[in-house]
Amino acid sequence: MTQELQWIDTHCHVYEENIPGGQDHALQAARDAGVVTMIVIGTDADTTRQAIDIANMHPDVYATVGLHPHDAKNGVETITPFLQSARVVGIGECGLDYYYDHSDRTVQREVFAQQIQLAHELNLPLVIHTREAWDDTFDVLDAQGTPPRTIFHCFTGGEPEARACVERGAYLSFSGIVTFKTANDVREAAQWCPPEHMLIETDAPFLAPVPHRGKPNQPALVSTVGTFIADLRGEPVAQLAHTTTANARLAFPLIAP
Repeated sequence: MTQELQWIDTHCHVYEENIPGGQDHALQAARDAGVVTMIVIGTDADTTRQAIDIANMHPDVYATVGLHPHDAKNGVETITPFLQSARVVGIGECGLDYYYDHSDRTVQREVFAQQIQLAHELNLPLVIHTREAWDDTFDVLDAQGTPPRTIFHCFTGGEPEARACVERGAYLSFSGIVTFKTANDVREAAQWCPPEHMLIETDAPFLAPVPHRGKPNQPALVSTVGTFIADLRGEPVAQLAHTTTANARLAFPLIAP
């Protein structure tokens, strides 16, 4: 990778124990790879606290406050005490997951709606997780009103879902899934996606891109995702790096330039 390229990993979980080398090593490896900002995502009270703690120690790291659909049964009141931190730049990840159904679907929808309202009230970006729940995700969003800065994290739909997201003004954040052999729909969406609506992420330590698939992921590999998409779209890597980095600063305006 050309060193002068700058990347932003809009979604990672560096507090996880299997982050390669541990969180400090992974953060430094990312910096060495040209990653200038990382957003560490909260999924419940404990991981939200960890994300904020990490962000407090590193000026290039920020945090979100979120309750993942798996943990919706815990109640949104478990995460609201963390909203006052100066290092918090977004709400989520939140949304609907009908693949695992770890929380009752009605509860998932209620907690998702509550977090959408938090994003509106606090004027913060909304980070969405949706799996096998596109119709209900759009229904809840439409009922509550899509926040001006909404990010579909780890986008796994095809072009029809991508169009529906963009129609609502949302960003599509592509992860290492776009490199997977079977992910033809995601590649079609990445080719179609208007450049001003594109973000990239690792979701580290999950979903490492090819050729690292099957190993723990890390933020340094966001450049691998970006390079793959640039090649897919037939555009210079430097152009995609610039576009997605600029978009990340628009999507998350509280991160430093």
